[in-house]
Amino acid sequence: MKRGLILAGIALLALVPWVVDSRYVFHIATMIVIMIPMALGLNLMMRIGQLSLAQPAFMGLGAYGSALLTMKLGFPPILALLTSAVLAAALATLSGRIFLRTKGVYFVLLTYAFGMIINLVFQEWTSLFGGNSGLYGIPKFSIFGMRLTGVGQYYVLGLIFAAASFAAMRAIERSDIGAIFQSLNEDEMLSRSLGSNALSWRIAAFTFSAFLAGVSGGIYAFYIGFLSPDPFGFRASVDLIVINAIGGVNSVLGPLLGAIVVVPLPELLRDARQYQLLIYGLCLIVFLIFIKQGIVSVIDRPRRKTA
Repeated sequence: MKRGLILAGIALLALVPWVVDSRYVFHIATMIVIMIPMALGLNLMMRIGQLSLAQPAFMGLGAYGSALLTMKLGFPPILALLTSAVLAAALATLSGRIFLRTKGVYFVLLTYAFGMIINLVFQEWTSLFGGNSGLYGIPKFSIFGMRLTGVGQYYVLGLIFAAASFAAMRAIERSDIGAIFQSLNEDEMLSRSLGSNALSWRIAAFTFSAFLAGVSGGIYAFYIGFLSPDPFGFRASVDLIVINAIGGVNSVLGPLLGAIVVVPLPELLRDARQYQLLIYGLCLIVFLIFIKQGIVSVIDRPRRKTA
């Protein structure tokens, strides 16, 4: 019941940009819905006991792939977006066969190195990716003959994908697959004894998370119209971890709530200028001290009986 009310509240909150009718509010809301599928993908990996730092790399592959397929090869934007996301997922499948044979800090380091290599390619292959100077001239997204030009239109596009991602992750959480994923984290030996192929399921989770990141990257590329390697670096990995930590790792509702809280925070602190990072850090520390299990734990906390 509580979660149903929370979801209803979030649905109403999604209408706020139209009520305020501000381009700035629409921009923040668009960045939130772009980050939600990314955070959901990381949440899936954390639920199986693996902390992946590769999400921004897959997002970058989706972003640059969508842009280049449209600019260089003339792909329709929707086809370029889906193709790039599938390619990111395919790379996750291949690399996952190696990376996911390890656990703990070793897996974290492998995905960190993978992300740094991908980012370095974006920086150094200037003839294709534009390097640190960036990739310009990315056309606007179009579908069914309708060209998206306004920020409100990209908000709707991102909102649809974020809602679909959340629905898919919630369906997984409630299914037998979700139980298998949970068992991989809690008792892998028991899961294997029941016939589960642990490595295959981990690869499936890694692949799906990469696909979500790839689509988010494609939407980001068409929305911003300019790409540089910076948004797909280590800072983005930290932001995704913070989103999950603040929202709560043990439920798919956690990344949703975490993104709504964390993504606007730097913008709200923009006027602080040189103190922005300090205030941002202090806010996170205070939040994590008092709500250790995330916002979801507050929602799920049973009411105390009154005398």
